[in-house]
Amino acid sequence: MKTKLKIALMALLVAGMSSCTDDDNFMQTRQEGSFELTGPDAGATVTLTPDLSTNPALTISWKPATYTTPTEINYTVQVSGTSEFETFTSFSSVTTLSRTLTVEELNGAAIAAGLEADVPGTLNVRVMAYIGNEQTDPMYSNVMAFTVTPYVTYPFKDLYLVGSASPTGWDNNADTNHYPLFRDGADANLYRYTGYFAVGEFKLIGESGSWVPQYGFSGGSIVAKLADSDPDPATMQVATAGYYALVVNLNDNTYTFEQFEATGAATYGTIGIIGTSTPQEWTADTDMTQSTIDPHMWFITNQFLTAGGELKFRADNDWAVNWGGATSFSGVGSLGGSNIPIGIAVDGNYDVWFNDLTGLYIYIPTE
Repeated sequence: MKTKLKIALMALLVAGMSSCTDDDNFMQTRQEGSFELTGPDAGATVTLTPDLSTNPALTISWKPATYTTPTEINYTVQVSGTSEFETFTSFSSVTTLSRTLTVEELNGAAIAAGLEADVPGTLNVRVMAYIGNEQTDPMYSNVMAFTVTPYVTYPFKDLYLVGSASPTGWDNNADTNHYPLFRDGADANLYRYTGYFAVGEFKLIGESGSWVPQYGFSGGSIVAKLADSDPDPATMQVATAGYYALVVNLNDNTYTFEQFEATGAATYGTIGIIGTSTPQEWTADTDMTQSTIDPHMWFITNQFLTAGGELKFRADNDWAVNWGGATSFSGVGSLGGSNIPIGIAVDGNYDVWFNDLTGLYIYIPTE
């Protein structure tokens, strides 16, 4: 009887051991040593460009880590500016044996590591293997170095209103909340602003707290002051208060400034941002501030945004009225449009602006 029982137990044990080998994801648990990267090739070179931000940039692959009891293994790619990995950027984990980084992801890691834009620099990559959500029993692959040339994360020129006809008057301090023009999502030299103007005058500046560069208006042409020694350009005169649409084209230095009919336009109690790049992700809005001068203009100053995510604008904390768009940093949001790809390479603080008359949006780094 005892012999039969022992045989039965041994059969169960063998069956259990056999079942553990059925799934390649279930390796053996307690580390027996580091595992090996199989890609990229040592000394690989990657040049990144912003117009391909969502394209694949680099695939990291590796051999399986070895543990001694059956469990699913998670793998996280880490990228650092040094081979010691004192600081590093981690990417979302996978259970497969490779992870492809997009141009945007790799550029963010390069900038975070201190690499200079448009200059080739060295990055180091390794993979951390671990068990469970608490990253139990971590082990690391070997380190591989490669060369990457990152791009400028915000290669845009911004324009702001200043003058007695503008919401902030002639105040031009570094901390003045100047209202920006909304840059076109496809043409970085095309700007629009539709909003309320008081009786008075205005011109454009390129940076709060500075009068250079500044831009004035003369007979349909934009006149720029690019140096302190240049003469001040003429202002735009506003004889009648009301809503106007301003379009500035720096490709050919032309502009239009026309009255805009805003009578009967919808107004909202709140407008907020929501999405994975915002503080509360998709669970709740981060409300914007409504302009006291123009009820259709909304903003948040110095707002922390998370790289690699997306966002939308919506009214009254509800999905009945929401705006989405296709372009990062600036563009036009359409009602019920797609999630806006955030486009930023590194987490940071931004001034976020939205116009509910036009759906135009822009977010500008504060540092």
